[in-house]
Amino acid sequence: MRDNSSTPEERLRQVQRQIDQALAQNRRPAGAAALLAVSKTRPASDILALYRAGQRRFGENYLQEALGKMALLDGYEIEWHFIGPIQSNKSRDIASHFSWVHSVERLKIARRLSEQRPDGLPPLNICLQVNVSGEASKSGCRLDELPRLAAQVATLPRLRLRGLMAIPAPSDDPTAQRRPFRTLREALEQLRGDGLALDTLSMGMSADLDAAIAEGATLVRIGTALFGSRPAKGDLLP
Repeated sequence: MRDNSSTPEERLRQVQRQIDQALAQNRRPAGAAALLAVSKTRPASDILALYRAGQRRFGENYLQEALGKMALLDGYEIEWHFIGPIQSNKSRDIASHFSWVHSVERLKIARRLSEQRPDGLPPLNICLQVNVSGEASKSGCRLDELPRLAAQVATLPRLRLRGLMAIPAPSDDPTAQRRPFRTLREALEQLRGDGLALDTLSMGMSADLDAAIAEGATLVRIGTALFGSRPAKGDLLP
């Protein structure tokens, strides 16, 4: 639970300290893992508070909710990341309003995002979501499908394939936490060996941040540690 007596600045500093400490403990360079604040179900006022504390990257799962907050925060230099499931009928708005999409798992969706990315915007940064836990209920492409999918997505003209994303099954055991992250890192290294210029491992959340950084995360998706327990979706006005 979030300590309501703490300020957004204090919570942001605390999470950044944890990231910095994990990097140092694993002999990784300072700044090698960036923070993505997961702001789904949070009002625009919460995003603005963290923005004023210095945070610029925010991740959203629900398109209509995100579009409402984008309208309220128009004019602020926010880098918006879409991290939720992608429905075909939502791909045009996602392609038009976000800088990053972390949850691409099918070529059909990647093609739609490429075709619908406006010409006046830079290429859309893409991460392929991988089902590293092998659970039928989990989103993401299978590991054996990944090389072909990555090669196909890398050729699409309005996209820039940056790396991989995963949401492993939760675990309280640090050793078990690291295993799927290691699998994702090894998959990225294999794709690099195949000639793809990838630089992003989007993995790790509030409960397994340390394990993700130990295995090479370059972008950690943090919500609870910044905002507290997730409320029901409500009023998005500041």
